[in-house]
Amino acid sequence: MIKSRKVFILLTVLTSVILLIAGSCNKDDSNQNKTYSLMVKDVLGVSGTVTFTESGSISTTIDISLVNAPSGTHPANLYMNSVVENGAVVFALNPVDATGKSSTVVKTMSYSQLVAYDGCIKVFKSSTEPEVILAQGDIGGNVLTTTNKTYILTKMGVFGVSGTALFEKRENGNTLVTLSLTGTIPGDSYPATINLGSITSVGGGPVVKSLNNVNGTTGKSYTNIRKLDGGTNITYDNWLVYDGYLNVYKETVSLSNIICSGNIGSN
Repeated sequence: MIKSRKVFILLTVLTSVILLIAGSCNKDDSNQNKTYSLMVKDVLGVSGTVTFTESGSISTTIDISLVNAPSGTHPANLYMNSVVENGAVVFALNPVDATGKSSTVVKTMSYSQLVAYDGCIKVFKSSTEPEVILAQGDIGGNVLTTTNKTYILTKMGVFGVSGTALFEKRENGNTLVTLSLTGTIPGDSYPATINLGSITSVGGGPVVKSLNNVNGTTGKSYTNIRKLDGGTNITYDNWLVYDGYLNVYKETVSLSNIICSGNIGSN
């Protein structure tokens, strides 16, 4: 009888230990997290990360960590859309403090919603200088994948401008188009379009997508594409087989002002 009681007690203790370990494992497994990069924008040397950690069924902790940030506190927001677009503020996050840290608990969106969200994070120099962005980064569905395609833009006429058009796929299927040109004039701004057809199209194909102007100082232009100008949805995979070409113009969108051009997609 005594031996049976000892065996029973031992089994009870072992069961409790197993349940405790299982409970701890389940608790750890539920605390999912994902980290995104925050890249330098207007102040050289500043970068960092933002980490989303699941802290409940409908709550997520958003932690920002910056390196080389200037002194003071720095406002931070989570926005709709990607960093190259204009989007509304979704959440005003707690400011980044003098240690370069910020932590905010969000209770209106779940972790799974946030890590798939069409949004971005921006950190500003100060409340009195909201136009100066210290660091920024895309989150959720806007994160770039490793899938991309580069097209050559060759010079046209006597302008001497050439470069590349980089198409990059986002996790949500949208496309980031980056134009990188050489030979541009600092201070100038160059319109750019994607047109239907090939560069040999008689009379030029119609414009299907207007891109953001190329900055003459940097030679760069960044455009996030979700839809064509007419409202038709278009994904990165669609662009790979698209019957199109890309033009960059000297001043205005006109056949006589094309300074460089290149076929894209199926062309």
